[in-house]
Amino acid sequence: MITSDWGDWLPRAIDAADPESVAVWYLGCNGFVVKGSNGTTLFVDPYLGTGDPPRTVRMIPVPFDPADVVDAEAVFATHEHSDHVHGESQAPILESTGAPFVAPDASLAAAREDQGWEDRWDLTDEQFREVSEGDVLEIGEFTVHVVEVNDPDAEHPVGYVFEHDEGTVFHPGDSRPADSFAALGREFDIDLGILAFGTAGMIPDKQTREPTYTKWYNDEGEAVEAASALRLDRLLPSHWDMWKGLTADPTALHEHVASFEHPKRLDLVEIGDRVDL
Repeated sequence: MITSDWGDWLPRAIDAADPESVAVWYLGCNGFVVKGSNGTTLFVDPYLGTGDPPRTVRMIPVPFDPADVVDAEAVFATHEHSDHVHGESQAPILESTGAPFVAPDASLAAAREDQGWEDRWDLTDEQFREVSEGDVLEIGEFTVHVVEVNDPDAEHPVGYVFEHDEGTVFHPGDSRPADSFAALGREFDIDLGILAFGTAGMIPDKQTREPTYTKWYNDEGEAVEAASALRLDRLLPSHWDMWKGLTADPTALHEHVASFEHPKRLDLVEIGDRVDL
């Protein structure tokens, strides 16, 4: 059972919102809600857990209880890590809304085999939808393209390009710069691109619990390299707020992006913030 630090104001605000184009809410970590002008509401990598202390320690509030979500057309996972596939965060949304869980094979295995979602929540087989690179989905007013990314720490990561008549959002999970990004930048006019940003730190090893040098996300140079290849209009750095010892200062990106044509704009947001295309 998840208890929110904020009550239910954020899911109520999302449900009541009537965006003129596409609205995007940052949920902290690498979680987002994308809502279109006709009301289609998509969740991507929502994570409301506290980590695995003392190895991973959550540094930000738990913004909502998933049981308070009343509308979702789909919940997407980019890869199988526990802060992207998490039953307590995501299965209650699927149970209450009937939305599908859209994910690559390793993420589905984490949900169904490792975490046993179907044994713990009232979910149907049809709610688990496997996708892979090259797939194209039509969900409400969005066309969703499943694309190749580069997360060396994941078994099978994918990214999602969310196309809408009013603009395009790209969420590549925890990807570093990828060979595919230049082609994606030519194929899609990406209004808002999300890139996981962080630093390196000494994090306890999963088995030995000994402090170990750890780097999970893009540093400043990698973030700019990826944003430039993708030809982003707007770059939104994520994940920098989450784990003790791996937090970072996103304002550092201002100087790094200054001399590049892309991104044209840097959107710095905190947990609970909304941006519009």
